[in-house]
Amino acid sequence: MLSDIAAWFITMAVLNPVQAEVQTRLDQVNASAQAATQVQQCITTQAPLLIERAANEPSWAIKTVIGVSVGWTSPVTLLDVQDPNCAALAALLQSGEQESEQS
Repeated sequence: MLSDIAAWFITMAVLNPVQAEVQTRLDQVNASAQAATQVQQCITTQAPLLIERAANEPSWAIKTVIGVSVGWTSPVTLLDVQDPNCAALAALLQSGEQESEQS
């Protein structure tokens, strides 16, 4: 039961907001279809892994949700940047973080 709650929590508090931010960033930079496909492939492969980890490690899920929510943890740290698709997503998210810091 706790694992289900942790998985739901990571989905609602981390994955959904990150997906919304990614879509906004893709629209802002008029990303190519290839970039959009890479980002979607990364999310498709990484989301189930993060949900599984949250289900297996509820304390990690809680710590991660809090960290991402208050800005202590960048969503980029949750990605496998060795995956070329996720490297594109990481670059997109990092550029958004840099713009936020400059504002």
